[in-house]
Amino acid sequence: MKFRIRDLREDKDLTQKEIADILHIHQTTYSDYELENLNVPITVLSQLADFYETSIDYLVGRTDTKEPYPKGK
Repeated sequence: MKFRIRDLREDKDLTQKEIADILHIHQTTYSDYELENLNVPITVLSQLADFYETSIDYLVGRTDTKEPYPKGK
């Protein structure tokens, strides 16, 4: 699986610490997410998808379409 959170973070010139602060988690936890040493909780994936303006499917490599899905009513 092509997990894209590192690429997206680096594209925005952000550090792991900066993203960890946004997510209210430790930098080491975020690092483990990027290294795929820990499973990323769905709530965190949702926060990351919103932050990067994409879909969870894009984050985890299930699609190459970067645009987010339309929001529900």
